[in-house]
Amino acid sequence: MSEEPTETVPTSRMLTWARNSAIYRLERRMMTERQLFDAISRKAREKFDDISAEQIRALADSAVRFAYEIKALDDNAFAEITTRSAVRSGKSKRAIAQKLNQKGVSKDIAEHALEASDDLYAAVVLARKRRFGPFRREDEVDEKRMNKEISAFARGGYSFELASRVYSMALDEAEDILASR
Repeated sequence: MSEEPTETVPTSRMLTWARNSAIYRLERRMMTERQLFDAISRKAREKFDDISAEQIRALADSAVRFAYEIKALDDNAFAEITTRSAVRSGKSKRAIAQKLNQKGVSKDIAEHALEASDDLYAAVVLARKRRFGPFRREDEVDEKRMNKEISAFARGGYSFELASRVYSMALDEAEDILASR
């Protein structure tokens, strides 16, 4: 009995599926190249029986190529949009860089997108969201409360100096920073 050689070239049915699957995923949400590649690879393993690793890679590569051809995939735009959104929600540069890295955005693209972000603005947004520092409701602050607020900034990726600055800021100064954007 001879063994069948494993296929290395995907069938036309597989390629059509990969193209349609890429369209479906990119219509629903913006993705990075790595996210699309991983999603197509994972689903191809589930969908097709006896598919080889070479065929999976070829399907994922063809889906990524197709997405670039129709201009539905752009890691630069993904990084810039994600960065702007994260700053508006109070995320630090460090936290944003980590998220972009997890999504598969290259370090150069992430650094370029992070150039426009402002950690002071984002820290003030976080303080407003969590009612820290100048946005605190009660006037009396004990050491326990102060440590809790500074710790929250640190967990968010902010430096101690920046956290202390925002913590001790006056409400007018904080509102001016928010209004400057």
